Amino acid sequence: MGKIAFIFSGQGAQYVGMGKELYDNIDSSKEVFDIADRELNMPISNLCFEGSEEELNLTENTQPAILTTSIAALKAIEERGIKCDITAGLSLGEYSALVCSGALTFSDAVKLVKKRGKFMQEAVPEGVGTMAAIIGLEADSVVEACRRAEIYGFVKVANFNCPKQIVIAGEIKAVENACEIAKELGAKRAIMLNLSAPFHTEMLKPAAEKLENELKYIDISDLNIPVMTNVTGTYIENKNDIKEILKKQVMSAVLWEKIIRNMVNDGVDTFIEIGPGKVLSGFVKKVDRKLTVFNVEDIKSLEKTVEGLKGRE
Repeated sequence: MGKIAFIFSGQGAQYVGMGKELYDNIDSSKEVFDIADRELNMPISNLCFEGSEEELNLTENTQPAILTTSIAALKAIEERGIKCDITAGLSLGEYSALVCSGALTFSDAVKLVKKRGKFMQEAVPEGVGTMAAIIGLEADSVVEACRRAEIYGFVKVANFNCPKQIVIAGEIKAVENACEIAKELGAKRAIMLNLSAPFHTEMLKPAAEKLENELKYIDISDLNIPVMTNVTGTYIENKNDIKEILKKQVMSAVLWEKIIRNMVNDGVDTFIEIGPGKVLSGFVKKVDRKLTVFNVEDIKSLEKTVEGLKGRE
C-alpha cells in the first residue's frame, strides 16, 4: 500500500461560498473559522461564505480566507481518521501544510498570511507587474522565452506547475513579449493572468523582507509530518530552516512539479487536495494519470474521499 499526501490549495482557488458546508456541519471546522474571525478581528467567515467576489479577491483577504477554508477541510478529514504521510502546499498552501505538520499554529499562520498578502500586494505598484500562464511548452523553452524578452524588462519563470504548464511573471511589457516569443517557440497558448503583482520573483523582495521581520515573532515547532517546500522541491530538513524558507518562498519560483515527482519517488500513490478547488488535482494527473487523486472542500467531496479510501484498507 502506497503513502498518502495531503496537498493544499494556493491563491486563485478561492470562490464565494467556500467552507460554508463544513462550517454548518462539522464542529471542528466551525471552530477554525471562529478562531480566524477572532485572530483577524474581522469576519473572514462571512467573506468566505457570502462576501463580494471583489473583496475576497484582494490578496490580503484571499490568503487568510484560503488558509482558513483549507484548515477547516483538514479538520473534517482528520475527524474521519484519515492521516497523511507527507504534505505540501502550492505557494500560499505551504502555510496550510506547515499547520498540518504542527510546525505553525493556525492562529499564528492566519495572521501571518494576512500580512503576507498585504506585503505582496504593496511590493510592486499597480500597473507595473503581471503574470501569465504558458501552456504546451517545455520548461527549457519557457526559460528561453523569458531570457529573450528581458530586453523589454524583468521577466522570469514563477511556477513550474506540471508538464507544459508554467507561469511567468515580471514587468508587463516583458511578460507580454515573453508570451509572444513562447508562442513562436511552440506554446499552444499564453494567457495573461488577472494578477497585478509578479509573485515568486525578485520583484517581491520588499515583501520578503517585511515578512522576515514578522517571522521573528513566530514560534516554530517540530515537524510531526514531513513537509516538502516550494523553494527546493524537496523536504524541509530542519525546523530552524522554516523562517528562511518562508522568506525566500515569496520571491522564488514554485517547484510544484518537482514536489509531486519527489513524493511519487518516495512511495506516494494517493494525493488528497485539501481546500477550495481542484487545480492541484489536475496538476498531479498531468504528472502521472495513474495516481489516485481525491479532494476535500465540502461535504460531498469529503464523503467521496472517505468512501474512495476504503479500498486501500
